[in-house]
Amino acid sequence: MENLKTPISKVASALLLRSEELGLRATGRVLESHKGTIARWEQLFCDQKETLMLYSFCHEFVSLTFEGDELYTMVGKRTEPSASKGWTAVIMERASRFIVDQRCGNKNTALFKSVMKTVCKYVDRTKDLTFLSDGERRYGNMLFDLCSEVLKTGKAGRPPKTLPKGVKVRVKNKGDQKRKKGRKRPKYQATQREHPDTDQSLAKNEIHANHLEAQNAASRRRNSTFRRKTNTYAKTKHGLQRTLDVHHIIHNYVRPHWTTGKVPAVALGIMSEALSLESILTMQRAA
Repeated sequence: MENLKTPISKVASALLLRSEELGLRATGRVLESHKGTIARWEQLFCDQKETLMLYSFCHEFVSLTFEGDELYTMVGKRTEPSASKGWTAVIMERASRFIVDQRCGNKNTALFKSVMKTVCKYVDRTKDLTFLSDGERRYGNMLFDLCSEVLKTGKAGRPPKTLPKGVKVRVKNKGDQKRKKGRKRPKYQATQREHPDTDQSLAKNEIHANHLEAQNAASRRRNSTFRRKTNTYAKTKHGLQRTLDVHHIIHNYVRPHWTTGKVPAVALGIMSEALSLESILTMQRAA
């Protein structure tokens, strides 16, 4: 709120309206403010994301289960989905519904690697981490490239690389499982070699991304860039990422989840109580 003369209650109201599917112009008409001003308020609010995420990166976890999935919307001109910058990779912790990271861009290696770098930070903070993806094999491959370690067995030859001890990745293969020709793919599969001391007690009925699929449906309802309000859904990639960051902060630290009845950050154990929009806006930013 530094150098802002607007009452903090009005800024909080604008963020709340934006998180309930109102577009920039609609919010401006309700609050009698310019859309550029509201976009600036959102950017100042998003700058607090790094400070808030430090709470989770500094916490020690015993066990975590992550789900990975994608969202898609149009950015700028209408293009083929493969060329669009509106692909959003989302990672969520299952039990608490805490969104670990969500980033938008082209559906390529750089996008998947950016969210996997965040997952690697949690690998160092827990003794057991499970990652589940609903058919997207690249998640597990990126995690292996970033976090793999050499397994010294004492045998001759080059030692193999494995995932760190306690980390397991499972993918649910999509498509036809009953092919007449060729090798049949298993329904559930590990993408890369895992450490031999990793506990493999993971039931097949737990390998899914249903919780994140439900969260993605809620994101499509609440985020105006995923709904057809204009000819294009999002004007720019930067604007789409800004709305994702606003949703990220409000979902994790402000709004209680309807299934758990708690704010995800409280359910995860990194905070004792929920934060208000006003407290986040007045929080000192990380250097």
